Amino acid sequence: MKLVKFGVVMALVLAVAGGLSGCSSTTNTAENKGTKVRIAHFPNITHSQALVGKADGQFQKALGDANPIEWKTFNAGPAEIEALFAGEVDIGYIGPGPAINGYTKSKGDLQIIAGATDAGAILVTRKDLVLKNVGELSGKRVAIPQFGNTQDLSLRHILQENGLKDTTKGGTVEVRQADNPDIKTLLDKGEIDAALVPEPWGARLVSEVKANILLDHKQVWRDGNYTTAVVVASSKFIKEHPDLVEKFLRTHVELTDYINKNPDKAKDTINNQIKELTGKPLAKEILDASFTRLTVTNDPEKESVIDFVKLSVDAGFIKTAPDLKDLFNLKLLNKVLKEKGLQEIGD
Repeated sequence: MKLVKFGVVMALVLAVAGGLSGCSSTTNTAENKGTKVRIAHFPNITHSQALVGKADGQFQKALGDANPIEWKTFNAGPAEIEALFAGEVDIGYIGPGPAINGYTKSKGDLQIIAGATDAGAILVTRKDLVLKNVGELSGKRVAIPQFGNTQDLSLRHILQENGLKDTTKGGTVEVRQADNPDIKTLLDKGEIDAALVPEPWGARLVSEVKANILLDHKQVWRDGNYTTAVVVASSKFIKEHPDLVEKFLRTHVELTDYINKNPDKAKDTINNQIKELTGKPLAKEILDASFTRLTVTNDPEKESVIDFVKLSVDAGFIKTAPDLKDLFNLKLLNKVLKEKGLQEIGD
């Protein structure tokens, strides 16, 4: 009788243990199922790490097959920011202007986690207009790709440094917004006098419509030590998936090193991606000239971003200066840099 009771008890114990084991197995399976990672970028050389890493599969290899990457291509910063707000993008390559506006509007729902590219913009004049200095832009029409973007803020700083203002502020320089392809047409027809544009459009204007360079990339601002593209991530995604963000950043750092050490191979890969995404590759001379005017980097050039915020406030794109204490989240980047024996980025 005792043996029967003992057998019943043991059966119950095993059944419960099996049930608990089954629950545990189900939970672990759910936890290890993986996460889709949505990464945004532009089909532009200033997003070189994204283009090379996408083409060669480094990002996917780093994140693992359990975490499939969904690549999303944008042509304008505001559209990418809206997608991030809508929960459709987790990590993105973008200009500092839209990143600042996104951080401000969302009250910290996105953060800058790395730099991508510095400089890469030039100020040109139409082929029949040769100016000696920026001061001679008074009374002229100058185009930028988008109000409030990196080139617009840089232009307003240049004007201010030379005692000029745009006409909306009571000045003598008319600042116009136009898409880069339209800027080329307007400059060629003489409907604008000058333009401040990012690469590869600067090189295209010089090559295709014989524009004159008034300020080269190191003369535009801060001797070229200003960010043109940064990497941002959803604050929620950083908090929930720090391991994936770290793997992403480790690959980003490795790609930065690869591009700088293998520029010719990297340029071929980048151009193939541009062809795939836009239907047309860049001419070799355009691509080569563009790369001489930018720096591929991990550093977000924090001081330049802070200055961009000041310029945005001065220009009225941001009503009041935001609290920037959480704009940068570089802990994971610095962890990767330290592991690789590279210079960490100060707070």
